[in-house]
Amino acid sequence: MDPKRKKQLVWQLPFLTLLVVGTILIIRQQQNMPYQKCSGTIFGTVYNITYQYDHDLQDELVAKMQEVDSALSMFNKESVISKINNNQPVEVNEMFLEVFKMAQNISEDTQGAFDITVAPLVNLWGFGFKKGEDPNPQAVDSLLQIVGYQKVQLSVDKSHFSVKKSDPRIMLDCSAIAKGYGVDVVAKCLKAKGIKNYLVEIGGEISTSGISEKRLPWKIGVTKPSDDAAEGQGELQTVINVTDKSMATSGNYRNFYYKGGRRYAHTIDPKTGRPVQHNILSATVLADRCAKADAYATSFMVMGLEGAKVILERHPELMAYLIYDDHGKTAVWYSPSMQDKILGN
Repeated sequence: MDPKRKKQLVWQLPFLTLLVVGTILIIRQQQNMPYQKCSGTIFGTVYNITYQYDHDLQDELVAKMQEVDSALSMFNKESVISKINNNQPVEVNEMFLEVFKMAQNISEDTQGAFDITVAPLVNLWGFGFKKGEDPNPQAVDSLLQIVGYQKVQLSVDKSHFSVKKSDPRIMLDCSAIAKGYGVDVVAKCLKAKGIKNYLVEIGGEISTSGISEKRLPWKIGVTKPSDDAAEGQGELQTVINVTDKSMATSGNYRNFYYKGGRRYAHTIDPKTGRPVQHNILSATVLADRCAKADAYATSFMVMGLEGAKVILERHPELMAYLIYDDHGKTAVWYSPSMQDKILGN
């Protein structure tokens, strides 16, 4: 061997050894680092967060979720969305702005199947469902006058944003996207600290990264639509590998109605103001962002199986697992790209 080359190798050997030893120590440290867990209530629902880190971050994560609450919660009288609904002058903050823009884009993409102004109709029909009767047709038609995503828009004045409503009676409700957005905010906070292994869940909406405490991929069950599911005792339809993805499920397991021998979930179409005549019972969507998965899962419940397929073909970045009623029998359709993520039950 050339003496010069031999001398270079002699000098490089200690550095290579140091690099290998350092890598081994880092891996060992990561393996020994504990997984932290925190849970509680936010947005009127339960949250559960698991992450691998050397100390507890619950206070910081709760503060992040409360920021989302202050922007998007209808139950918080001082929130941005509550002030908009009460026609109080309010400048919208960055969180509200981001969610509003995403909601409007998805509304346009789904031709109004997703609509953050639909709450008055949902509430009207919900009351009717509880009494076992349909609401007055005139009441439905009246509310349709104040429902429609095109009837709200952003107004800009010297870089300050506010929401302009075509009718002061219009109410905004971001509940079909806010939980997913809250998950995204927490996940972003964890990533910013260099945390690679975590699971964030708020009200059933989920985002994951890396591996679980058992050194395995994150696996999430999808509940089979049934009366038991409404009580939290449902049988699993399947289990999905959700590693490095976000997942959201929309499905009204508590309220079914039967028509022509078929079973339908109570889902209101914002365009007609009446229950959809599609037989999807549950829509689970995987996406890079949980807010997007949340909103599209709701959209698919309105659009039905064929409508959902059209959207999915246009958006290959989305994956869906749809449970529907096939003349009295539970059937499943899922995106071909989801094949290797389905683990059975």
